[in-house]
Amino acid sequence: MAAAPEPSEPAKGKLFKLLRIFGVENIRCARDSILYGSLGSVVAVGGFILVTLGCWFHCSYNYAKQRIQERIAREGMKNKILYENTHLDPERKQSKSNGSN
Repeated sequence: MAAAPEPSEPAKGKLFKLLRIFGVENIRCARDSILYGSLGSVVAVGGFILVTLGCWFHCSYNYAKQRIQERIAREGMKNKILYENTHLDPERKQSKSNGSN
């Protein structure tokens, strides 16, 4: 029966080399460090994407809201010009009812 390799000895053929330079299995805590570093970069990228999308949606919503308000104001000004001093003018009707009281 073959003896099991000691934990500090890498098994033959199973040596994992990072960037083909470092024998990661020979470096203490390297596996955990690489995994945590990878997880940290995924979290950072995910945070970047979430913040970017959140800001973009917020900006797009405010821009659309502003465009709607501008359109309503333009239509109101156009109607004011069209109906001013006519029998359809709402201000003229209000002033008549206020003047008769």
